[in-house]
Amino acid sequence: MISVEQRIAQLPAMRPTELRALWREVWRQPAPDLGPDLLRRGIAWKLQVRVHGDLPSPVRREIEGVLARLRKGDAVAPPRPSLRPGTRLVRQWNGIAYQVVMLDSGFEHAGQRYRSLTEVARKITGTHQSGLRFFGVTGRAPRP
Repeated sequence: MISVEQRIAQLPAMRPTELRALWREVWRQPAPDLGPDLLRRGIAWKLQVRVHGDLPSPVRREIEGVLARLRKGDAVAPPRPSLRPGTRLVRQWNGIAYQVVMLDSGFEHAGQRYRSLTEVARKITGTHQSGLRFFGVTGRAPRP
């Protein structure tokens, strides 16, 4: 039996008519009106899904939600960073490593509690800075 990798390796050499026939076999429906490159990608994806499985349900729901917002013309925010209680953030600043631990309500640094990462960044640097940016956390953090 031919492996998935071997079948995928054969796709670039196939003519559009062969790709459309293979699409019908793999997807069990007629090929959409797509160019050969997208047909190859769709066939390769479906072959891999059969062997390795599809996306987990939460990921699929997230993608569908983003697509729905895009269709409506709504802005799509970047995913929120996963900062949960117990998360430890480490930042090197002027040769010293600083550690912050996220608590149920706020943050702890050097034995003191703070309401926000911005407060911690201000304590460390002496200037106003975005705490998320200072600690290299992208996006928005959930409020404690």
